[in-house]
Amino acid sequence: MATIRDVARAAGVSQSTVSRTLSSPDLVHPSTRALVEAHTQRLGYRPNRAARGLITGRTGNLGLIVPDLSNPFFASVVKGIQSAAGASDYSVFIADTDEEATAEVELLRALAKQVDGILLCSPRTTETRLQEVGVDTPIVLMNRTVHGFPSITVDNADGMRQAVNHLAALGHRRIAYVGGPSTSWSDSERRRGLHASVETTGADLVDIGGFPPRFEGGVAAGDLVLASGASAVIAYNDVIALGLLSRFTTRGVSVPGKVSLVGCDDIAMASMSHPQLTTIAIPQHVAGRAAVGLLMSVLSDDDGNESRERELPTQLIVRATTAVAPT
Repeated sequence: MATIRDVARAAGVSQSTVSRTLSSPDLVHPSTRALVEAHTQRLGYRPNRAARGLITGRTGNLGLIVPDLSNPFFASVVKGIQSAAGASDYSVFIADTDEEATAEVELLRALAKQVDGILLCSPRTTETRLQEVGVDTPIVLMNRTVHGFPSITVDNADGMRQAVNHLAALGHRRIAYVGGPSTSWSDSERRRGLHASVETTGADLVDIGGFPPRFEGGVAAGDLVLASGASAVIAYNDVIALGLLSRFTTRGVSVPGKVSLVGCDDIAMASMSHPQLTTIAIPQHVAGRAAVGLLMSVLSDDDGNESRERELPTQLIVRATTAVAPT
């Protein structure tokens, strides 16, 4: 039976490149990817977990820790991770912390004994605590940067810039922000981008505060947004935005006639709401696959001069919840 070494030799690339092509093809140059895939198919290579375990002493399992699986954003990330892990013949153990920072450390230590590597998605634990965890299992962070840890992030600041510029171009001069958990790194990055953007456009920013990143959090923030006098509001995520939309509808406030609304993430429900939600798209599936590709590189210890921190772009998707500011 063909081995990954056979494929690498035939294609003239390293074994880690073959592994990365199978687990995260988006990270490999198209010509190299096509070459590796052609030789993989010609040689009939399929990763063998049992053989790999005997040779390497590895389990063939990866761990994934997320804050809230009920949030559609994380469900989409999980699909990307499972797809990439399966291509390298890895299984994924998934754990949900329910937004509890203390649970993350406990799960990290528990999973470290059962897996070859761990993907820690949007961790709420402090930087100091993460560095003190003290497990030997490789860890890759998603939606967070901490010194010493490989990470996959998105350009939150630029996403906020796009949103603020869009609203300013529509004539909005008082913009509210409904934030997420105070322990969220993404929230702090989005706030940083917001403050820089409003200074550039001359708009006023009204900070409504932090809320649970759930539908109920948006409902709870709705009245505060209306009382603020803002003609537009940006939400920490789409789920909060949909809660805001629900509360505005209940109060008879037209969206976008009276208030424009922007979410963040571009979950599937953003295009199913009425009106459809303007949002900042995060490449969830791509981020999941990229995280697995980075973890594979760390496990193979063959990432060379490649950066262990990768930032993915964001894109504003204009739909029906934003319009010209009311006079």
